[in-house]
Order: sequence, then C-alpha cells, then structure tokens
Amino acid sequence: MTRGIQAPGWLAKRSTVWILLVPMVAVAGLLQLFASSLVVDIYTQFCVNLMIVLALQAFMGNSGILAWTHVGWMGIGAYASGILSMAPMVKSLGVPNMYPALVEIQVPILLAIVLGGVVAALVAALIGWPLMRLSDAVGVITLFATLIVMHVVMTQWDNVTNGPRTFFGLQKFTTLWIAVIGAAIVLYVVHWYRESSPGLRLRASRDDRYAAMAVGINVVQVRYIGFVFSALLAGMAGGLWAHLITSFSPKAFYILEMFVLLAMLVIGGQGSVSGAFLGTAIVTAARQFLLQVEAGINNSGALTLEVFGLTDIVMAIFMVVVLIWRPNGIVGGREFTWPLFRRRMKPAADGATGSQQT
Repeated sequence: MTRGIQAPGWLAKRSTVWILLVPMVAVAGLLQLFASSLVVDIYTQFCVNLMIVLALQAFMGNSGILAWTHVGWMGIGAYASGILSMAPMVKSLGVPNMYPALVEIQVPILLAIVLGGVVAALVAALIGWPLMRLSDAVGVITLFATLIVMHVVMTQWDNVTNGPRTFFGLQKFTTLWIAVIGAAIVLYVVHWYRESSPGLRLRASRDDRYAAMAVGINVVQVRYIGFVFSALLAGMAGGLWAHLITSFSPKAFYILEMFVLLAMLVIGGQGSVSGAFLGTAIVTAARQFLLQVEAGINNSGALTLEVFGLTDIVMAIFMVVVLIWRPNGIVGGREFTWPLFRRRMKPAADGATGSQQT
C-alpha cells in the first residue's frame, strides 16, 4: 500500500526523461523500418541538434545568460575529434601545414569524440572564470566578443583547422541509432543536472542574484560549473555532428548557426528540458519544410530572381511572434511530467484516509 501511495511522486520526479525518450526512440524505429534514407538523415540531424540544444539549455536555461560562445564549443569539439580520429595520411593531404605531432595521432572515433568534448571543456575552464563574473548586457557582449575571437582563431590557424578552407576527410560514424543513443544520454544528463544541487543553485542565481548571494550561493562558481559542463556536452555533440557531415569549415560555427540554435531553444522554452526538446523538433521540421519550399520556387522558375534566405527570414519572424505571444517559449519553463497526462487524484476524506491506512 505504501508503494502505491509513493508511486505518483516517483513518476512525477523522474517521468520527464521517459516521456521525451520513448517517443524519440519509437519514431527512430519506425523511420528505420519504413522511411526513406532522406527522412532518416533528417531525423539523425534532429537528434544531433537536440544534443547541442540540450547542452545550451544546461547553461543558458538555468543561468539566464545568453551564451554566444556555445557554437564555438561545438566547433572545437568538431575539429578536435576530427584531428584525433583521422588517419595520418588523410590529415597530411587535407591539411598540408598541420603540425607533425598532430599528424601522427590517431585514436578510435568514439574516444576522439569524447576527447573533443574534453578539449572544449578545458578551453571553457581556462577562459570561463572572468567571463562568469560579468552579468546583464556586459556579460552578453563579452561572450559575443569571445565568439568572434574563437571564429578568427578557427579561420586563421591553418596549421590545425586548414584555415577558412574546408576541413575534410572524416569517417562517417554517426548513424541514426548512434545519434539516438547520444541524444538519450545527453537528455538524461541535462535533466539530472537541472534537478541537482548545482543546477538548482544556478537557477536561484538566475531568478535573483542578490538573494542567492545572501543565502550563501557562490554565483560565480555555480555559473562556472554550468559553463564548463555545457561546453563539455557541446564539444561531444560537435564531434558527433562532424562525423555525420564529414566535411565543414569555420563558418559552420558562427552567428547564423548560433541563431538557429537559439531559435530552437527560445521557441520551445529555454527554462526546461522539455522546451528544448519541443523547440528543436519544431524548428527542424519547419526549416526542412521551408528549404523544400525555397528549392521548389527556384526550380519552378516562377520568379525571375532566385530566392535565397527565405528560410532564415521566416524563422526569424516566427521566433519574434512566439516571443511576443509567449515570452518564455511554448512550454513556458515547465517540464512534461506524468500528472500532465492524467487527472490528479482528489485528496480522500479524513475518515476514508484513516480507514485505508489501518
């Protein structure tokens, strides 16, 4: 009887991950069986994007700080995992000026992806402490300036990144089920972090920084932990992305791509894991539809000029409308939990409660 009474509370606390995870895995299975290779590739991209957006939510959603550097951590993870996993001969051909010490290194792809996340986390740990001391507009501008620095380094360090040219030669490792497993792990870890002590303290600093400091929370420390944790996840997600795309350049990790990630998080609701999941699904589907519409218009010859940028314009307008309609996103900072899917039980009368307990 005691277990039956405690079960609703247990489900309410741990059900969010399962409510999001079960449909994601079920859809992957159905697509694997019945869908075309194009649809499977789109869903694989969705799962990788979900990892990146969840990593963004881990810091931005809990701290309230617009983390412009996030796409930079993704880029560091992509380049690091690519360099570590590629064969020496391929690296010599793709990046002729690469340092000899890097050319000789080759590790298994999965280990390279993990190490790529570690490299991103180490860079975040080196530069993060002074950045986390800043708040409001100053903090946002400083993080944006840091992204510019990271982009310049990627475009100019041709001994590592091949400069502004395409970095190619990676093996394709990220399949549908690898992406689903990665998204499931990140989903669980980010939800765990949100409900953990560091996550709760970080949200307290977001809601009222001065009140948080008054009760003994080290605001800079909890921000710093969240910043490095988010960079670790983004770096590993960037490695999976790199081994899905297999070739890329520094422009894949700059402002336009960061805008897409922000749209995914903000439209769904940055305050919750469920919002990040929903926003990623909506934006991924909408972008694919708009890209098809844009291609159809150009191929039909209905207009004398080719249409470019329609997808980005419509997504920007959509994000503005959502923010006006629901400033906290569609989900509004709430999580999908088991009580949302069934009516809450009414409390029993005193007499009935007493008779049940006896």
